[in-house]
Amino acid sequence: MFSGQFCRYLSTGNTLWQSTSKSLLGKLRKKTGYTFTNCKKALELHENDLGKAEAWLKEQAQALGWSKAQKLQGRSTTQGLVAVMVNKNHGVLVEINCETDFVARNKTFHSLAETIITAIVKHTGELSPGDKVKKISLDAEFLKSLPVMDGKTIADHVALTIGNLGENISVRRALQMSVHPDIELVGCTHPTPVNPIPVSVGKYGALLGYKCQAPVNNLLGMQLCQHIIGMNPSRIGEVGVDEPMSNADDESTMIHQEFLLDPSLTVQQVLLAAQAEIVDFARFEMGEQTETDEMESKETAEPVKTCC
Repeated sequence: MFSGQFCRYLSTGNTLWQSTSKSLLGKLRKKTGYTFTNCKKALELHENDLGKAEAWLKEQAQALGWSKAQKLQGRSTTQGLVAVMVNKNHGVLVEINCETDFVARNKTFHSLAETIITAIVKHTGELSPGDKVKKISLDAEFLKSLPVMDGKTIADHVALTIGNLGENISVRRALQMSVHPDIELVGCTHPTPVNPIPVSVGKYGALLGYKCQAPVNNLLGMQLCQHIIGMNPSRIGEVGVDEPMSNADDESTMIHQEFLLDPSLTVQQVLLAAQAEIVDFARFEMGEQTETDEMESKETAEPVKTCC
């Protein structure tokens, strides 16, 4: 009789253990996104300690990511996204590249973009006395070593994502914009995401600093951002100094451009009606040629000089 009770006890205990393990396995897979086999191994190695299993998985993925990053670093990254974030008087634009559009639309890739841009926003310094606006361009080498909230660097998080997605990924460039408290700062991307808060991602992005004598019109700010994305002005321009071009289609000075949302008006007419003034702006287009690209291209094209 005792033997039968003992066997039933073992059987019940084993069922309970399996039930608990399956529950933890489900939680770990949902939280980390890693495979059934890897999550099961992590729990077994750490006696079902969820926290230790998660940490082990991340360490393994990190190591694998660095290994894959080394193997994949020569592969072309022509796809990707532009991310925009505005936090009060500080804004950031960042371009992150990958190999395929499929990965560019992946939630894990978007999560990496949010991690990177949040780290850059926290790194943004305050304005110097007397400054109204400050823009700083950040190159790929600088961004690699920038720390993230968990103590790792951006390069570490990129490697972790490479290990997870199996594609080469690179953080190409970023731009910080800080404005004085009396200047409004807005940002947007195109295509506009369904849920753009706190980070908006797309193929194009813009930041705009503007002032309004009338009550602040956030809608106007977003419309001007959309204009910057769609019309790609080279500079703001100054009334009485910059003359409009004879062909409106060739116009690159913003105040003289036809307003994207109402071509019957110029941007200057829209600003006058709203009692607004554009202070500064920035625009990113995924994959566009930059001055740095052009300089590197010229250096590569120059023939090597040899002694006669």
